[in-house]
Amino acid sequence: MNVTVENLGPCKKLLRVELDLAAVDAAFASVTKEYQRHAQLPGVRAGKAPRDLILNSFGPRIDEEVKRKLISDAYPKALEQEKIRAAVQPDIEEIQFGRGQTLQFAATVETQPEFELPEYKGLPVKRETVVITDDDVDKALNVLREQRTDYKDVARPVTAGDIAVVNYTGTCDGKPISDTAPTARGLTEQKAFWIRCEAGQFIPGFTEQLHGMNAGEKRTVNVDFPPDFVSAQLVGKKGVYEVELAQVKERILPEVNEEFAKSFGTESLDKLRAGIRADLEADRNSKASRAVRDQIIQALLGKVSFDMPESIVLQETRSVVYNIVQENQQRGIPKEAIEQQKDAIFANANASAKDRVKAMFLLNRIAEKEGVKVEQQEILERVQAMAQQYQMPIQKLIKQLEERNGFGEIHEQILVGKVLDFLQLQAQVEEVPASAPTA
Repeated sequence: MNVTVENLGPCKKLLRVELDLAAVDAAFASVTKEYQRHAQLPGVRAGKAPRDLILNSFGPRIDEEVKRKLISDAYPKALEQEKIRAAVQPDIEEIQFGRGQTLQFAATVETQPEFELPEYKGLPVKRETVVITDDDVDKALNVLREQRTDYKDVARPVTAGDIAVVNYTGTCDGKPISDTAPTARGLTEQKAFWIRCEAGQFIPGFTEQLHGMNAGEKRTVNVDFPPDFVSAQLVGKKGVYEVELAQVKERILPEVNEEFAKSFGTESLDKLRAGIRADLEADRNSKASRAVRDQIIQALLGKVSFDMPESIVLQETRSVVYNIVQENQQRGIPKEAIEQQKDAIFANANASAKDRVKAMFLLNRIAEKEGVKVEQQEILERVQAMAQQYQMPIQKLIKQLEERNGFGEIHEQILVGKVLDFLQLQAQVEEVPASAPTA
């Protein structure tokens, strides 16, 4: 096999491969014999068909199979011969092939980047110390109390903490709010809508203006939509609501006692508190570990620079763009506004994609050097967990994964996780106080 290599740029090469006539003839002979052995032809016993009859009947199919087989065998051997590490599947073109002649083809291949691994052991990172206080547990218990809230109709004015059941219509600049924000129909009109009368609920400033109202009373409520409002088209605008109070409901929270604890399947209040503490500790430890991993990745990214395969960066960029667009649409931003920002969106997505791809190559190279591998059992366990999470038969999930190269993604996720676990163990960790404890 003769191979010539031409550099087309960073991470891109052109391979020209030629197989000699002997290799081509041998492949034709092998494939033709297989057809003779298994072909079903009228009036001919299986395995007894003459070669000429086989060629007349299946010639084009044999040619195609020989060509496919020769190229699929020759391409990886050419990579190995030239010590080229391909990053993606090649573009095969300029194929010259036929009986009685050599096989020639060209393969444009994007290669894995060439770089020296930076020092990756002993990276300095900061990890927030996890401390769960009694106050943290109390806050979590209050969340559980909220889940068990009862409601009682009361014949009195609305006060803070009540549930106001209201009918309302909203306008902006004298027109229905949906004219300004088409996706915000729920902000335009509602019947029997429950609003908890506490600051920050619904639209800022709305619930405070309901205080003192009685059932059956009507009132005009004026609001200013804040800069971080969920519907971007309404940011900075003023809204006017005509509100009718239908009912006032008082919230009845259960007492935190032994009976309350048993309603959650625990033996006692002490054990419920202990379980909450353990859950909070596990959650914060997980967040602290993710923060350490992010620091490790950022440190590695800053230590080395190299070119990357364009197609992989582009594919990742498209994925990031898709996620950004989906997020903006969910926030109610119209397609026209997104289209106006497309250049900025693409630029931000491309920068993020480059970091992701760069991190992928770095972590994979570390995995190679340290002998980190993924076992089939680990992939199977991950698939089983996914099937349970999605409440899907495992065979159906396996089929879906096979159709979209999902097993490759799972392998990559597990490998990256194992490498980051390794790097975290090797890092120089400085424990620091938690910046903002959360329940």
